[in-house]
Amino acid sequence: MKYLQRSPLTPALIPSILALDQQCFGGFWSEAGYRREMASPNSNFTVLIQVQNPDPAPCPERSAPSQQSVASNVVLGIGCFWMILEEAHVTLVGIAPAYQGQGLGQLLVWDLLHKAHQQGLERATLEVREGNQAALALYKRFKFQTVGRRRRYYPDGEDALILWRGGLHHEDFLADLQQCYPQLRDRLTTEGWQLVKPNH
Repeated sequence: MKYLQRSPLTPALIPSILALDQQCFGGFWSEAGYRREMASPNSNFTVLIQVQNPDPAPCPERSAPSQQSVASNVVLGIGCFWMILEEAHVTLVGIAPAYQGQGLGQLLVWDLLHKAHQQGLERATLEVREGNQAALALYKRFKFQTVGRRRRYYPDGEDALILWRGGLHHEDFLADLQQCYPQLRDRLTTEGWQLVKPNH
Protein backbone atom coordinates (compact mmCIF):
# COMPACT_ATOMS: atom_id res chain seq x y z
CA MET A 1 0.00 0.00 0.00
CA LYS A 2 1.18 3.52 -0.86
CA TYR A 3 0.25 6.43 1.41
CA LEU A 4 -0.96 9.69 -0.08
CA GLN A 5 -1.31 13.02 1.70
CA ARG A 6 -2.54 16.48 0.70
CA SER A 7 -0.35 19.29 2.00
CA PRO A 8 0.15 23.03 1.61
CA LEU A 9 3.28 24.26 -0.13
CA THR A 10 6.13 24.75 2.34
CA PRO A 11 9.70 26.03 1.84
CA ALA A 12 11.08 22.53 2.40
CA LEU A 13 9.08 21.24 -0.59
CA ILE A 14 10.26 23.86 -3.08
CA PRO A 15 13.24 21.88 -4.50
CA SER A 16 10.93 18.94 -5.25
CA ILE A 17 8.27 21.29 -6.63
CA LEU A 18 10.77 22.87 -9.02
CA ALA A 19 11.68 19.43 -10.36
CA LEU A 20 7.99 18.59 -10.78
CA ASP A 21 7.38 21.94 -12.47
CA GLN A 22 10.05 21.11 -15.07
CA GLN A 23 8.46 17.71 -15.73
CA CYS A 24 4.91 19.01 -16.02
CA PHE A 25 5.19 22.59 -17.26
CA GLY A 26 8.73 23.02 -18.56
CA GLY A 27 9.57 25.67 -15.98
CA PHE A 28 6.36 27.62 -15.40
CA TRP A 29 7.59 29.35 -12.22
CA SER A 30 11.09 29.88 -10.85
CA GLU A 31 12.08 29.34 -7.23
CA ALA A 32 11.54 33.06 -6.63
CA GLY A 33 8.13 32.77 -8.27
CA TYR A 34 7.04 29.91 -6.02
CA ARG A 35 8.27 31.72 -2.92
CA ARG A 36 6.41 34.85 -3.98
CA GLU A 37 3.22 32.86 -4.58
CA MET A 38 3.62 31.03 -1.28
CA ALA A 39 3.81 34.37 0.53
CA SER A 40 0.76 35.79 -1.22
CA PRO A 41 -2.55 35.64 0.71
CA ASN A 42 -4.35 35.23 -2.63
CA SER A 43 -2.56 32.01 -3.67
CA ASN A 44 -3.85 28.63 -2.55
CA PHE A 45 -1.69 25.53 -3.07
CA THR A 46 -2.35 21.84 -2.72
CA VAL A 47 0.61 19.46 -2.95
CA LEU A 48 0.16 15.68 -3.25
CA ILE A 49 2.88 13.74 -1.43
CA GLN A 50 3.60 10.05 -1.14
CA VAL A 51 4.50 9.68 2.53
CA GLN A 52 6.27 6.88 4.37
CA ASN A 53 4.12 5.25 7.06
CA PRO A 54 5.58 2.60 9.37
CA ASP A 55 2.13 1.42 10.55
CA PRO A 56 1.27 -1.68 8.48
CA ALA A 57 -2.49 -1.27 8.96
CA PRO A 58 -3.52 2.41 9.08
CA CYS A 59 -7.13 3.44 9.33
CA PRO A 60 -8.61 5.37 6.37
CA GLU A 61 -7.99 9.12 6.55
CA ARG A 62 -5.86 8.63 9.67
CA SER A 63 -3.28 11.21 10.65
CA ALA A 64 0.10 10.84 9.05
CA PRO A 65 3.05 10.02 11.32
CA SER A 66 4.31 13.07 13.15
CA GLN A 67 7.96 12.55 12.23
CA GLN A 68 8.13 12.73 8.47
CA SER A 69 11.44 13.56 6.84
CA VAL A 70 11.07 15.53 3.61
CA ALA A 71 13.80 13.40 2.03
CA SER A 72 11.71 10.23 2.46
CA ASN A 73 8.59 11.73 0.82
CA VAL A 74 7.90 12.02 -2.89
CA VAL A 75 6.03 14.99 -4.39
CA LEU A 76 3.56 13.66 -6.95
CA GLY A 77 1.43 16.66 -7.86
CA ILE A 78 0.74 20.33 -7.37
CA GLY A 79 -2.27 22.57 -7.85
CA CYS A 80 -2.81 26.26 -7.27
CA PHE A 81 -5.51 28.86 -7.67
CA TRP A 82 -5.57 32.62 -7.21
CA MET A 83 -8.41 34.33 -5.40
CA ILE A 84 -9.51 37.21 -7.65
CA LEU A 85 -12.58 38.90 -6.18
CA GLU A 86 -15.20 36.08 -6.17
CA GLU A 87 -13.24 33.88 -8.57
CA ALA A 88 -10.82 30.99 -8.18
CA HIS A 89 -8.47 31.26 -11.13
CA VAL A 90 -6.73 27.89 -11.40
CA THR A 91 -3.11 28.49 -12.43
CA LEU A 92 -1.51 25.05 -11.94
CA VAL A 93 -2.67 21.45 -12.06
CA GLY A 94 0.14 18.98 -12.59
CA ILE A 95 0.85 15.33 -11.80
CA ALA A 96 4.27 13.73 -12.27
CA PRO A 97 4.19 11.82 -15.58
CA ALA A 98 5.00 8.48 -13.93
CA TYR A 99 1.90 8.80 -11.71
CA GLN A 100 -0.67 10.03 -14.21
CA GLY A 101 -3.79 7.99 -14.90
CA GLN A 102 -4.22 6.89 -11.28
CA GLY A 103 -6.86 9.37 -10.10
CA LEU A 104 -4.39 11.81 -8.56
CA GLY A 105 -5.38 14.65 -10.88
CA GLN A 106 -9.01 14.19 -9.89
CA LEU A 107 -8.06 14.37 -6.21
CA LEU A 108 -6.06 17.53 -6.85
CA VAL A 109 -8.91 19.31 -8.63
CA TRP A 110 -11.38 18.09 -5.99
CA ASP A 111 -9.24 19.59 -3.23
CA LEU A 112 -8.79 22.94 -5.02
CA LEU A 113 -12.55 23.26 -5.60
CA HIS A 114 -13.29 22.26 -2.02
CA LYS A 115 -10.96 25.01 -0.78
CA ALA A 116 -12.58 27.52 -3.12
CA HIS A 117 -16.00 26.62 -1.73
CA GLN A 118 -14.76 26.93 1.86
CA GLN A 119 -13.50 30.42 1.07
CA GLY A 120 -16.85 31.49 -0.34
CA LEU A 121 -15.69 31.91 -3.94
CA GLU A 122 -18.45 31.84 -6.53
CA ARG A 123 -16.80 30.45 -9.65
CA ALA A 124 -13.64 28.83 -11.00
CA THR A 125 -11.87 29.46 -14.29
CA LEU A 126 -8.80 28.03 -16.02
CA GLU A 127 -7.09 27.65 -19.37
CA VAL A 128 -6.25 24.26 -20.86
CA ARG A 129 -4.62 23.16 -24.10
CA GLU A 130 -7.20 22.43 -26.78
CA GLY A 131 -5.53 19.10 -27.50
CA ASN A 132 -5.22 17.93 -23.90
CA GLN A 133 -8.09 15.48 -23.97
CA ALA A 134 -7.21 13.89 -20.61
CA ALA A 135 -7.38 17.28 -18.85
CA LEU A 136 -10.60 18.23 -20.64
CA ALA A 137 -12.19 14.95 -19.54
CA LEU A 138 -11.03 15.58 -15.97
CA TYR A 139 -12.56 19.06 -15.82
CA LYS A 140 -15.76 17.81 -17.44
CA ARG A 141 -16.15 15.46 -14.45
CA PHE A 142 -16.44 18.58 -12.30
CA LYS A 143 -18.93 20.19 -14.71
CA PHE A 144 -16.59 22.81 -16.18
CA GLN A 145 -17.87 24.30 -19.43
CA THR A 146 -15.93 25.78 -22.35
CA VAL A 147 -16.72 29.49 -22.56
CA GLY A 148 -13.96 30.86 -24.79
CA ARG A 149 -10.68 30.41 -26.58
CA ARG A 150 -7.29 32.13 -26.43
CA ARG A 151 -5.65 31.94 -29.84
CA ARG A 152 -2.01 30.76 -29.90
CA TYR A 153 -1.88 31.02 -26.11
CA TYR A 154 0.96 28.56 -25.61
CA PRO A 155 4.58 29.05 -26.78
CA ASP A 156 4.20 26.33 -29.43
CA GLY A 157 1.17 28.14 -30.89
CA GLU A 158 -1.58 25.86 -29.59
CA ASP A 159 -4.86 27.48 -28.59
CA ALA A 160 -6.11 27.45 -25.01
CA LEU A 161 -9.73 26.78 -24.14
CA ILE A 162 -11.20 28.84 -21.31
CA LEU A 163 -13.21 26.71 -18.91
CA TRP A 164 -15.66 27.96 -16.30
CA ARG A 165 -17.57 26.44 -13.38
CA GLY A 166 -20.09 28.51 -11.46
CA GLY A 167 -22.02 28.09 -8.24
CA LEU A 168 -19.09 27.10 -6.04
CA HIS A 169 -20.54 28.95 -3.06
CA HIS A 170 -23.83 27.03 -3.12
CA GLU A 171 -24.55 24.14 -0.79
CA ASP A 172 -25.54 21.88 -3.68
CA PHE A 173 -22.02 22.30 -5.08
CA LEU A 174 -20.60 21.01 -1.81
CA ALA A 175 -23.08 18.14 -1.93
CA ASP A 176 -21.83 17.25 -5.44
CA LEU A 177 -18.24 17.22 -4.19
CA GLN A 178 -19.13 15.07 -1.23
CA GLN A 179 -21.08 12.68 -3.42
CA CYS A 180 -18.18 12.08 -5.81
CA TYR A 181 -15.59 11.69 -3.05
CA PRO A 182 -16.27 7.98 -2.27
CA GLN A 183 -15.82 7.09 -5.96
CA LEU A 184 -12.60 9.09 -6.04
CA ARG A 185 -11.33 7.36 -2.91
CA ASP A 186 -12.25 3.94 -4.34
CA ARG A 187 -10.38 4.74 -7.55
CA LEU A 188 -7.27 5.62 -5.57
CA THR A 189 -7.61 2.44 -3.52
CA THR A 190 -7.82 0.40 -6.71
CA GLU A 191 -4.53 1.99 -7.78
CA GLY A 192 -2.94 1.03 -4.45
CA TRP A 193 -3.21 4.39 -2.68
CA GLN A 194 -4.30 4.93 0.93
CA LEU A 195 -5.31 8.50 1.80
CA VAL A 196 -4.04 9.85 5.08
CA LYS A 197 -5.35 12.94 6.84
CA PRO A 198 -4.56 16.17 4.94
CA ASN A 199 -1.74 18.25 6.38
CA HIS A 200 -3.65 21.57 6.16
